[in-house]
Amino acid sequence: MARKTTRRTSYSRKTQPTRSAFSRLIRFIVYSFLALLFIGAVYHYRAGLAYYLGFKSDKVLEEDAVDKHLSDVRNIRVLENHKGKVIGIDVSEFQGKIDWEEVEILEEKYPVQFVFIRATAGNDRVDGQFKKNWEGAKENKIMRGAYHYYRPNENSIEQANLFIKTVKLQKGDLPPVLDIEKLPKNQPLDSLKKGLKRWLTKVEKHYQVRPIIYTGESYYDDFLKEEFSEYLFWIANYNFYREKIEDDWLFWQFTEKASLPGVKHRVDVNIYNGDLEQLQFITVE
Repeated sequence: MARKTTRRTSYSRKTQPTRSAFSRLIRFIVYSFLALLFIGAVYHYRAGLAYYLGFKSDKVLEEDAVDKHLSDVRNIRVLENHKGKVIGIDVSEFQGKIDWEEVEILEEKYPVQFVFIRATAGNDRVDGQFKKNWEGAKENKIMRGAYHYYRPNENSIEQANLFIKTVKLQKGDLPPVLDIEKLPKNQPLDSLKKGLKRWLTKVEKHYQVRPIIYTGESYYDDFLKEEFSEYLFWIANYNFYREKIEDDWLFWQFTEKASLPGVKHRVDVNIYNGDLEQLQFITVE
């Protein structure tokens, strides 16, 4: 028995250093990978970081400084990747009272040339700031459009009627937009699609212009891309690693966390997949 015990002890002593060395090797590989990943990210976003450090060092960061810093760096890179495209925003009552005379330049170099304004939600809700925003954009010569937030469990015709009653489109305005983000409760997906088509058909008949559909990228791919292929889409995707608009997107909402003079709260920013002349071509005649 003594001999067996001695052998076990001897075996344990021989293997312990090997295990420790293996553990150190694994830690070294993991730390090296993380360091390379960080260096790669810094290099990849070097232009945005340089811009940020050069132009924003004297400004006070908001409560979530890290989040805002990363958002600003990404926003700058995305904007740099779309030179020649038209930049715009979208707003609702959640942005509070907007000083439209101040809404001109994003990140000190990108003109804001269009805005989508929330008009209605569901079958009974008119946005509290719609009238002021609608008039303010027009007075300050910013191309404007109106959107409706669709509630899947409410009557689609009543929702269309509310939008039509609220929004009076004029020559030069952008087409109406249907914002669909949620799935219905206690009803099949086919019922949702029928309701969306009824809304779109009624609104198109009234304004004599085909509406645009706003939704998230996953929602678009999973539920709308095939059956609504005759419509143009405005897609929301805030993924940090997505930096370019897809060819089949009319608009891309790439962030919801931008800062803009004249707007107290964070604001969504959008890229139109074309130049200003092409954007003017799709407006109401």
